[in-house]
Amino acid sequence: MMPHPGQLLLDRPIEPGDDSKVDIKRIETALTGGSVNVLHLIKLCVGCDSIRDLEDWIKEKLKARRNGAGKAGARKSGARLRERNHTTRMAPKRAAEIINGGSLYWVIRGQIMCRERILDIRPFVDREGIGRCHIVLDCKPVPVEPRPYRAFQGWRYLAPDDAPRDLDRAAPGARDMPEDLRRELRNLGLL
Repeated sequence: MMPHPGQLLLDRPIEPGDDSKVDIKRIETALTGGSVNVLHLIKLCVGCDSIRDLEDWIKEKLKARRNGAGKAGARKSGARLRERNHTTRMAPKRAAEIINGGSLYWVIRGQIMCRERILDIRPFVDREGIGRCHIVLDCKPVPVEPRPYRAFQGWRYLAPDDAPRDLDRAAPGARDMPEDLRRELRNLGLL
């Protein structure tokens, strides 16, 4: 029996508290009729040496906006306090695929280290008349399985098959390790 869009067929019902693995791809495909087109972005995280640095920077920006410096601007642009804009020069042409569940993967010190969910992509023209783009992020960096990635400029598209898994799925418990230890284990091929 073939599911139609919106109908979900599972081998067994999922009970509350059931922590067994569920094939998310299969569920997405069943819910959308097989038309899941998700695309990610990847970008260098310039000025950060660790995920902690990125988290601290995000906290600073949110605090400044809460304390009034950016609050009026946030209201004007329609931004919520738990989202942030990352401004880029070029707007992704495949925005519909990106906001359909995509994430921005951050390269920190030569390795893909974390991701933030992309909530929206908002092109705009700045005061000088130059077209720019706000990539709206959810402010919650999620550590991923570290993977080497060479330096590049701007952002790049990242196919779902090429995106590293979330660290909790790749190596349960590794999220609690210090980041330097995770990096060293990755370099030794043990993580």
